[in-house]
Formats: sequence, C-alpha cells, structure tokens
Amino acid sequence: MRVNLFRAIVLSLGFLFITSAVFGQQPMTTSAAEKYFSDVELINQDGEKVRFYSDVLKNKIVVINAFFTTCTSVCPPMSRNLEKIQNALGDRLGKDVFLVSITVDPATDTPTRLKEYSLKFHARPGWMFLTGKKENVDWALYKLGQYVEEKNDHSSILIVGNEPKGLWKKAFGLAKSEELLKIVDDVINDR
Repeated sequence: MRVNLFRAIVLSLGFLFITSAVFGQQPMTTSAAEKYFSDVELINQDGEKVRFYSDVLKNKIVVINAFFTTCTSVCPPMSRNLEKIQNALGDRLGKDVFLVSITVDPATDTPTRLKEYSLKFHARPGWMFLTGKKENVDWALYKLGQYVEEKNDHSSILIVGNEPKGLWKKAFGLAKSEELLKIVDDVINDR
C-alpha cells in the first residue's frame, strides 16, 4: 500500500511539472527574499493595509528609514534628506525608486499622525509611511536590522535596497543629501 501511495505521489508531481512546462508556467515557489522579509501586515499613512514584502519591497528599489513623529533629534534632518532625495528623483519617485519610512513608535504614530508628518516634508506618491500592530512593525524592523526596544534608540541609518538584484546597502541618514543620492544611484544601477 505504501509503494502504491509513493507511486501516486511521484506520478502526481511529475504531472505537475510536465503540465507546467507544457503551459509555460512555473510551479509556485516562494523567493528567498519573501521567506526572509515575510508578508507581515502594516498600515500606510492613508490607512491602507499593505504586506511588507509583496506590497512594499517586491521588485522595487527602496530607501528605508526608521523614525517616529515626535522625535526632535535625528528624525527631522533625516526626513529632510529624504525630501531632498525625493526632489532629486523627480518623476522616478514611485516608478524607479520608493521611499519607505517605518515608525518605531506605532502606539503613537497612527495613520493620521503619519499623514500629518508626511505633509511637513511634502511627501509625494512613492514615499510611504508605515505603522501597524506593534508586533508586526517590530518584526519588519527586526528583519531590516532596525528593531529597537526604546524608540529614542533608533538608528540613523538608511537602507537602500534593490530587491530584484538582491543588492542592499546602508548609508548614514544624516550625511549630505548629495552623498546619499550617489548611493541611491549606485543601487539603481546595480553597482
């Protein structure tokens, strides 16, 4: 009976691969990036639910920072740098490159607060501000190497990633915007 069950499974798998080859489809697989980052649910500044990997990172070039809206030290200058990057990108923002700001204080930073904060820095479509359930936000930050116990301990590092190429770089978020733009261009051009 086990031999027959084994044969049935092997035949079924063979049929699946042959069918996929004949009809030009690949069997469903999960990429290493999707497995690593996961599709934890977050919420953007417009109150829309987004999946971390599928909606935020997949097939995109991203510039990511960790911040919180009540920060009075490094967050405003980092956000100004992101605003300068946004302006330098022009029409490429939201097409070639996406900016992603993830709060380290989801209890305070509701979508409404994120929207207000985004307006201070003239955020255009292509710059996403994310919050959500604390455990979900913490998980996304952890996967980026940005998780902190205390919000004031958050990093001033930007993560610049080209997800399709698997190229990820870190940059000091308080560096001159021209230096940051060079790193973004290098990642866009896969260097």
